Amino acid sequence: MRTTNRRGWLAACATGLLLASTAVVAPPALAATGVTVVYSEGSHWGSGYSGQFTINNSGATALSDWNIAITLPSGVSISSLWNAQMARSGATYTLTPPAWGASVPAGGSYSIGFNGVGGSSGATQPTGCTVNGDPCDGTPGTPDSEAPSKPGGLTSSNVTSSGATLSWTAATDNVGVTGYEIINAEGNVVRNVVGTTTSATVGGLTPDTSYAFRVRAYDAAGNKSEASSEISVRTLAGTTNPPDPSAGDRRVGYFTQWGIYDRGYLVNNMDDSGTAEKLTHINYAFANISPNGECFIVNQAGQGDAWADYGRSFTAAQSVNGQADSWDQDLRGNFNQLRQLKEKHPDLRVNISIGGWSWSKNFSDAVLTPQSRERLVDSCIDLYLRGNLPVFDGAGGPGSGAGVFDGIDLDWEWPASAGYEENVFRPEDKQNFTAVVKLFREKLDALGAENGREYELSSFMPADPEKVGVGYEVPQIMEDFDFITLQGYDYVGAWQNSTNHQSNITAVADNPDENIYSSEIALDAWTSRGADPADIVLGVPFYGRGWTGVAPGPNGDGLFQTASGPAPGPYEAGIEDFKNLKNLSGYTLHRDAGTAWLYNGTTWWQFDDAVSMTEKVDWARAEGLGGVMIWSLDGDDSNGTLITAIDTALGS
Repeated sequence: MRTTNRRGWLAACATGLLLASTAVVAPPALAATGVTVVYSEGSHWGSGYSGQFTINNSGATALSDWNIAITLPSGVSISSLWNAQMARSGATYTLTPPAWGASVPAGGSYSIGFNGVGGSSGATQPTGCTVNGDPCDGTPGTPDSEAPSKPGGLTSSNVTSSGATLSWTAATDNVGVTGYEIINAEGNVVRNVVGTTTSATVGGLTPDTSYAFRVRAYDAAGNKSEASSEISVRTLAGTTNPPDPSAGDRRVGYFTQWGIYDRGYLVNNMDDSGTAEKLTHINYAFANISPNGECFIVNQAGQGDAWADYGRSFTAAQSVNGQADSWDQDLRGNFNQLRQLKEKHPDLRVNISIGGWSWSKNFSDAVLTPQSRERLVDSCIDLYLRGNLPVFDGAGGPGSGAGVFDGIDLDWEWPASAGYEENVFRPEDKQNFTAVVKLFREKLDALGAENGREYELSSFMPADPEKVGVGYEVPQIMEDFDFITLQGYDYVGAWQNSTNHQSNITAVADNPDENIYSSEIALDAWTSRGADPADIVLGVPFYGRGWTGVAPGPNGDGLFQTASGPAPGPYEAGIEDFKNLKNLSGYTLHRDAGTAWLYNGTTWWQFDDAVSMTEKVDWARAEGLGGVMIWSLDGDDSNGTLITAIDTALGS
């Protein structure tokens, strides 16, 4: 799948924001070290739960070496964690920096997430917490044992079919309140609000259902207040599970995290252009995998973009619901906008896509052993589906992202085959991919049973028959996927020195390229190995590929001619969006093999317009395929010309 590498300045910006944020408001009186550790608990499910330790460093120097020791109650244990290494001796756990290091900057913080087993809500609180030998609450001598006062004034607002915003009056404490827990009628924590914010949105609720909530405060020592008075909330009517589209009718669009920058393509553009109402699925690209094989938002190297995901504040004009984000809301950015989009279009599913071209480099390591696969799957589900986001720039926290995503899309490019130059691949990737797909399916089904709903599992797949053969046990994996999306583009590109088609349906006569690709060839690579066409969604591009220094050739159309290099592009050499290509003047339009190209005697662009897009959809329907996938939505024009052509051809 084509991706545009994140700009260096974005990584630097994310790093600066990460270091400047204070995840938890520290107590006013700290020990000499200036270091505290706050424990916060997320959601409980069956015999498991999630939690987080946040290290706060109010000192003047970075903390490069830290050691956290805690003791868990009888019957409770940590099953997996990320952003730290763990050693266990009986009920005592020692957490130390991960192998790649995790320095806590001066005035900053660092979060460690984990999944636990056993106990019930309120019965999993660790005891005897120390950081580098001092009490975790930062107080010298005897640890603080006084609980905060009970919060009051609990009210609800912004009630939707899947969530509600709760607000309350602040509690007080002899040292300082460091967070609040929202609990349901069963006493389970459904949201954990880290810091002094006195409002939060509870998401992932069932439409037309009554819920009861209370809130309690806690301090840095883990003391918890009495719960507030109970409030009842009934969600609005809506769709509990968006209906599974009938065969041939899936419309899957990729929304790129970085598209909000240079392209200026926001979530509300999908609504304004009429695109959202024509889609069944949105895949958000991409979730990242760390070197130790866990999903993460932003790592200590500043890689990733939490600001785009849930930190950026959008104005009223930029928001789906027409309301500006406030500085103190716990979920902002693209995630909050996607949640709003789903409220407006309740049949729309939003899945998180993991990997992509450059972030596939850690996939092979992540699936290498049963233990590493467990760590990968647990961390991805906890982070994105349970919504336990790291605190960033005042936003996030346990449960803050609940209800945004409806499933997982795997985008490993490629198992057992070369992809991006930094990607690791092994022959055993083929079997390990099967194993991790099955584990994702099992964990998603278990989560669905807890929540009374279904979670989808899909995957982006290659067109190259050789990659299919060496990388996938097709019959086995197709049993666990709801559907797969097939790469129907990037057959050629700027890495070649001659013009050719990048998204042709059929092979083209007299093609001099020895590696001939087409959608027909790609589809056969999967169906000949046992995949049902109805479970395959054809990928189509909303962008074109171009070359310059191209001679006319014998037919005067520039096809199959040597080029001096890729054509200039605003974002990447040799690539241009449909919305810009459609307005080029001085070019002649040509068509063949279910695609089109433009040529002006020197520059040559292969692209898809409404006509060729209709041809692709008609071909997919004739082959019995399960629908169409788009890479990527930001390439369309403001009128949604291409998505409208797809929608019309599929039939509304």
